[in-house]
Amino acid sequence: MIRLVVFGFLILSVIYICLFFYSRSVRKAKLAEWYLESDKSVDEDTFIREGLQKYDNSLRPKLLLGVYVVPIVTVLIIIYLTNFA
Repeated sequence: MIRLVVFGFLILSVIYICLFFYSRSVRKAKLAEWYLESDKSVDEDTFIREGLQKYDNSLRPKLLLGVYVVPIVTVLIIIYLTNFA
């Protein structure tokens, strides 16, 4: 059981890290695109950096933590239904 928990946590951590960096890269690409359409009152690096700071403080990165919650809850429900229902 301990092996399952440890390996499951490691696998979910790798998935979370990959999704985190993918999500940030998509946001960064969108910010670069939005910069080209903006009035260009600030330089591109500042625009992207401020946009990524706003993104980091938003709800979306926190939703990625569902990578941990959904599989754990699913396994617990399956265990409960198998043993007690």
